[in-house]
Amino acid sequence: MNLKKISQLISAELHAGSINDQEIEFAFGSDLMSDVLTVENSIPLLITGLANTQSIRTAEMADINTIIIARGKKITQGMMDLANDSDITLLSTSFSLFKVCGLLFQHGIKPLY
Repeated sequence: MNLKKISQLISAELHAGSINDQEIEFAFGSDLMSDVLTVENSIPLLITGLANTQSIRTAEMADINTIIIARGKKITQGMMDLANDSDITLLSTSFSLFKVCGLLFQHGIKPLY
């Protein structure tokens, strides 16, 4: 599924980067950034409810290029600036983390493990 379809499916709002036709096959959902950093596989899409610069910094360290912030959390200007500086696409949705993961799984996105 491509990023454009994903953003439509979860009614996402774009805050940084761009929504393109990048194909996404796998995703990882977590609010614990320490868990994100222990994943050995490449994470193309991170789904989290952690709405602060720590999620952007973690994505930067883990070479994650797309983040979805769930639960309608407020995206700060600092998050947007850091995501833009790091070439990370930053999306948000009012859906819960569970619902986002469930919808993506239902539409063919696979978990990393």
